[in-house]
Amino acid sequence: MKTTLRTDLTVEDICEGFEFDEAEGKGLYGLDGQLTIQPEYQRHYLYAEKGGEREQKVIDSVLRGYPIGLLYFNKVGRNKFEVLDGQQRITSLGRFIRNLFPVEDEHGYPQYFRSLSGERKEKIFKTPLTIYICEGAEDEIKAWYKTINIAGLALNKQEIANAIYSGAFVTAAKKVFSNSTNSKLHVWKNFVKGDVKRQEIFRTALEWLVKSSADKDVEDYMSRHRENEDISELENYFDSVIAWAQKIFPQVHDEMCGLEWGRLYETYHENFYDVEKISAEVEKLFADEAVEKKSGIYEYLLSNHELTKLLHVRFFDKNIKKTVYNKQTSLAKKKGVSNCPMCALGRGPNAKKIWDLKEMDADHVTAWSKGGETSAENCQMLCKSHNRSKGNA
Repeated sequence: MKTTLRTDLTVEDICEGFEFDEAEGKGLYGLDGQLTIQPEYQRHYLYAEKGGEREQKVIDSVLRGYPIGLLYFNKVGRNKFEVLDGQQRITSLGRFIRNLFPVEDEHGYPQYFRSLSGERKEKIFKTPLTIYICEGAEDEIKAWYKTINIAGLALNKQEIANAIYSGAFVTAAKKVFSNSTNSKLHVWKNFVKGDVKRQEIFRTALEWLVKSSADKDVEDYMSRHRENEDISELENYFDSVIAWAQKIFPQVHDEMCGLEWGRLYETYHENFYDVEKISAEVEKLFADEAVEKKSGIYEYLLSNHELTKLLHVRFFDKNIKKTVYNKQTSLAKKKGVSNCPMCALGRGPNAKKIWDLKEMDADHVTAWSKGGETSAENCQMLCKSHNRSKGNA
């Protein structure tokens, strides 16, 4: 890869003809139309988030005469460039000059560019930039992009994959899955965690489709479909998973967000479920204090109550175990039998053994999964061997 250092361009040059797309939240062009600020493989503009602290710091650095770091442009034609590294900083500069956000002055008052003194405006405009122009094969350019961190905001794995496999597929998919104005987003957010601008919902959709979260499997799919403008397979599968989950669990709870809905769909979507019954059971389990892991409720119900371990059902506390142990042991000694009810029923060497408390486990007399409560009245102490053989919950 060939690099050429340029120090002749200023902030005014780079921001000449600056355009910003408010709908998609990205800088489009600069350098009088010669510079594409956010190619499709680039992440969304993030510096305006969290109150715009990052973009304000860019402007503050320029006003103080601090360097804002190296910029890297990819040369894609005669006098045509793409921002390889620096689009967040360049967009911040362009947005400020277009009066899209203010910065605080030395007295703490907000000041837009238009309200700055002529001297301060000139200081911003004439600030020189240090730019490396990169030329090379696409794989070289993308390999270099993969190493880039922007002002402490490391690229995540999908942002990197978008760069490596940029093309018709990524462009089309981002319009659906990276679009903060997508009308479906409010439903998706009930089931999928992640920042739409950072490609995290796009990543989830890919992982569901390829049935794997491994980078190699996701990237293999992206590579094979790189020049394919038709993303219907990805879109339809994602919509199918969401529609199925929404149908089975229409009542929204925070705990349903971020579950492995793709895997759950593949495992259970051919089963029949009584939605009204499921809904009632969800609410009952959410109200049950013994259920410590509420997010496990969904697969527990999908599994027809088989996967009790997913719920992390609360164990009996120490006071209950000690009280039940003392009661059982006292009665067992009077009868001359073991204080483990199951040992006492046998004829083996432990039929009359009195176990220490530490050698026993608490067990539900009526299984929790069959409606038994986690209470002293429904507790019995069993030796560890019998408790393991009996099962739990």
